[in-house]
Order: sequence, then C-alpha cells, then structure tokens
Amino acid sequence: MSLRGSFLGGPLGFGAAPLGNMFRDIPDDEAVATVEAAWQAGTRFFDTAPFYGAGLSEIRLGNALKDHPREEYVLSTKVGRLILDEKETGRTGFGDKDGLFEFGLKNKIVYDYTAEGALKSIEASLRRLGVDRLDFVWIHDLAQDFHGDGWLAQFEIARTGAFRALNKLRDEGVIKGWGLGVNRTEPIELLLGLSEPTADGSLLAGRYTLLDHEHALQRVMPAAQKQGVGIVIGGPYSSGVLVGGPNFEYKRAPAEIGPKVKALSVLADQHGIPLKAAALQFCLAHPAAVAVIPGASKPSRVKEDHAALGTVIPADFWRDLRAQGLVSRSAPLPIDH
Repeated sequence: MSLRGSFLGGPLGFGAAPLGNMFRDIPDDEAVATVEAAWQAGTRFFDTAPFYGAGLSEIRLGNALKDHPREEYVLSTKVGRLILDEKETGRTGFGDKDGLFEFGLKNKIVYDYTAEGALKSIEASLRRLGVDRLDFVWIHDLAQDFHGDGWLAQFEIARTGAFRALNKLRDEGVIKGWGLGVNRTEPIELLLGLSEPTADGSLLAGRYTLLDHEHALQRVMPAAQKQGVGIVIGGPYSSGVLVGGPNFEYKRAPAEIGPKVKALSVLADQHGIPLKAAALQFCLAHPAAVAVIPGASKPSRVKEDHAALGTVIPADFWRDLRAQGLVSRSAPLPIDH
C-alpha cells in the first residue's frame, strides 16, 4: 500500500528515540507527559524501536498510549535487533553509537536480520508496547554506520529473510507496510532497485534536512516519488544542531557545521521565523515525503514542533534561502507548490 494518507492526525509524527533515555536519563513521568502532550496536540503517528534504550522506549510509549484507543493512532517499530534477557557487562547494548543510550536498560542487544529474527522481534515489541498489532515495521540500521564494510552482507541476509517475512505479513494484512529505517541513503537506493520483495516506504533519518539533503535529493527522493514509495523523514533537526543543540549525527557537531547553521539562523531571524519551522516545512515540501518525526523528551518541545509546523513562513525567506545557496537549487520548497 502507499504510505501517503496513512498517518492519522497529519504529517507530524512523534519519534520516540528520546524515550529510551537517549543522551540523558529522563524520568518516567516526564516521558509519559511528553507522549500525552503529543497526543493532546493532535499527533497520531508514533515511531519507536527495540534499540532505543534496549526496549525502554517501547515500554514507555506503550504505557503512555495504553488509555488511548488503538484504532485512533498509527504505530511503527523496527526489526533487525533482538533484546536478550542477559545483561550487558560493557557499554549498553551491542552496536551502540558512542554510548548513545547509556542511560537505557542494560539488556544485551544482538543483530538478527533473518525472517525468524524479524518475527521474534515483532512478538517481543508487541509485548513491550502492550498492543495487539503494529501498522508499519522498519528494518533498522541496515547500513554502513552500524555495519561498516559488512553492510551489504547484512543487507543480503535481510533480503532473503526479514524482507520476505515482512512482505508476507503485509500481504496477509497483519501489518500495513514495511521498509527500511536507516541513517544512510545507499540502503534505500538498493531497496528501491529490487523487484521483489516490494517495500511500501522507508524511514530516512538525518539525510533530508536543511543541513544535509543533496544525496537524498539526487537519488532516493526522485526514485521513491516515481515508484509511489513514501519516505518518512526522521531527524529533521540534524540531531539538534539546527535548533540550538550541540549534536550533529548523534555526537558533538564538528566545527565546519557551525557556519552553515549560523547562516541559516541569521536568515530565519531576518524574516522573523524560528529556524525549527523552516527545518520542518523544508522536509515536508518534497513530494516523496509523507511524514516527519522529530524526537522530543519534554512536553514543551512537542508544543514547539506543532507551532513550527503551523508557522506562516514568508515566501521571501524561501527565495533568499535558495538565492544564498543554503539549500540545493533543485530542492523543492513550499513556494514551489
């Protein structure tokens, strides 16, 4: 099925990675309050993953949504990793990025892109979330940033394993659709080139933002648009650096990022708009984009996101953005529609 039109409540979803204690130890009540703030603001699409805090994000999201009717929201999670009962004696989880979830649960995590692994992962996610079904399932981190030069071998395991298992679940009506959930463009390019099995969309994080969109713009987005495959945009604020945070690519931003962020901020100030608004609306301006899912760990951040999406941005801002070379000249902008 096409992802377009699948997201109740509009294109602004909720990325639940922060609920896994990404970067900081978030109190349980604050996590639940953040999800409830999203609900009250009209969010009806929630995305999580077993990797986020070794199951903590799924547990918290399920707890926060338990009093809301299941048919009134869209839920996605991911496969490709299994959370084991045994505890991790070193850093939190297998394949963790520089202790990204060091404040999460201490369960060991192993990769598993086989069909059996995907089904086990879904079963465990349903238990943690406390629900009887999922809407979309993304195959997680099947890319160079986690597997290095071995990513193509892992992709082949998934192609003959998890891909086919999810395709079958979709065709049987158990889930609405599936695809990849990655931080790199190459795996989605490869997926779009396959004739079988057929994905319904993918979640691309951090690769279609004001700061970084050239590769996705050239390869992934046009192919997805042509095939009618929807792209959910994750990480619209480039790990926070676009909205005043210190991180880019999930770690401290390198010095060369600063000048471009500064130029974008100056332009936004000149036009009297928050840069967050431009960041969100830029992502959704591409015809292939069907939703955007910024992460939030505080109720106030959720309110900012909804306000940003509703901000009226002057056409001159977008014209200046393009004229100053701060975005690719071929990137679709809201004024192009």
